[in-house]
Amino acid sequence: MAPSDLSLAEPIPGLPAPRSVTLGAHDRLIRIPAGAGWFRKLLAFGGPGYLISVGYMDPGNWATDLAGGSAYGYTLLSIVVISSLMAMLLQALSLRLGIATGRDLAQLSRERFGVRTAFGLWVLAEIGIIACDLAEVIGTAIALELLFGLPLFWGVLLTAFDTILVLGLQRWGFRGLEALVIGLIALIAICFGYELIVSSPDMAAILGGLVPRAEILRDPGMLYVAIGIIGATVMPHNLYLHSALVQTRAVDPSVEGKREAIRFATIDSNIALGFALVINAAILMLAAAAFHTTGHTDIAELQDAYGLISPLLGAPLAATVFAVALLLAGQNSTLTGTLAGQIVMEGFLHLRLRPWLRRLITRALAVIPAALVVAVMGERASGDMLIGSQVVLSLQLPFAMIPLVWLTGDRRLMGGFSNSRLLTIAAWTVSLLILALNLKLASDILF
Repeated sequence: MAPSDLSLAEPIPGLPAPRSVTLGAHDRLIRIPAGAGWFRKLLAFGGPGYLISVGYMDPGNWATDLAGGSAYGYTLLSIVVISSLMAMLLQALSLRLGIATGRDLAQLSRERFGVRTAFGLWVLAEIGIIACDLAEVIGTAIALELLFGLPLFWGVLLTAFDTILVLGLQRWGFRGLEALVIGLIALIAICFGYELIVSSPDMAAILGGLVPRAEILRDPGMLYVAIGIIGATVMPHNLYLHSALVQTRAVDPSVEGKREAIRFATIDSNIALGFALVINAAILMLAAAAFHTTGHTDIAELQDAYGLISPLLGAPLAATVFAVALLLAGQNSTLTGTLAGQIVMEGFLHLRLRPWLRRLITRALAVIPAALVVAVMGERASGDMLIGSQVVLSLQLPFAMIPLVWLTGDRRLMGGFSNSRLLTIAAWTVSLLILALNLKLASDILF
């Protein structure tokens, strides 16, 4: 396949459109059935969106949603919805970039912005991946403690061995991984469906919480949790990952073929992120119904939520279901962190490590500080680490988001698939809004 077949843009001199080394044999492996109906094509394109969506319902989301729901009731429900809509827009841009150019965001950032800028962006992307991995480490360790009584410190260390699990699952191929992830998402959804039934949230209060309120900006504590929710929902490394995962599909390189691929991939992404929205909203509503309305407004630890949820709701199974869902969410999220780490390292640095070594380094950078904090400060510090990791993600987000918006608006690169005027306005509005919220948070912390 010639380079010109992979991109509507003129190829950068001396650099043909690269095939992904990270995806390896899976690069453009999954074929789209010719002449198939709408539903069969949707199934063929379906999958990458679900791999992305697991990062939007990981333990970091749990911490921010539980803290927001217990402290402020249903008020921050509007932030959950707004952040999910932001995620849908940005992930749509990411998949559009990957399909239209045949490159992922990391590769294009290096090619268009230069090696020095690419190195800085890589460092920031790695910080985001480590912050996300930290949330997964803490969340999984807490789930092991709640279900099996394993001390948190040893649970943190045990999570280092999930490297073997992740590498074993990668041998299934992307269709196998996608099926596994979708199954785990379905189980998490069933768990929270049960929790909502037994908690009976106030429907009138839910509708009121969907309306954004100015007090969110005026209250530093509420703003801190709100930005944490945004950081937990709009995951920066997922912007790199999605632009690569869509290249597992053997897309017709014609203009019409790419347009069809973008349309179906966007539907897949929005459906998957819609499930993530429902689960995140369910966590916040559960916290509001079980804790805020009963006067327990300071639930910042997942352990506290576990200990109180069954007595407050009068449902003996509620705590066990809560812990099982947390364990599923933590393990599900490890898959995307591993893939994203490989993609950003390869794209920004043209450096390829063995998957086991890459995974071991990333997990060690999360496990070591988590174990030290737990050993020195005790288990009560786990909630602060979870929420803090999500704020780090939000602060890092503009450095992935702005290059994405810039590149997808470049007509020389994207050709007829560049952002429309309306899409450009929406994308820059979202970017500037998140940047402004981050500056407000920094100001509150400093002054």
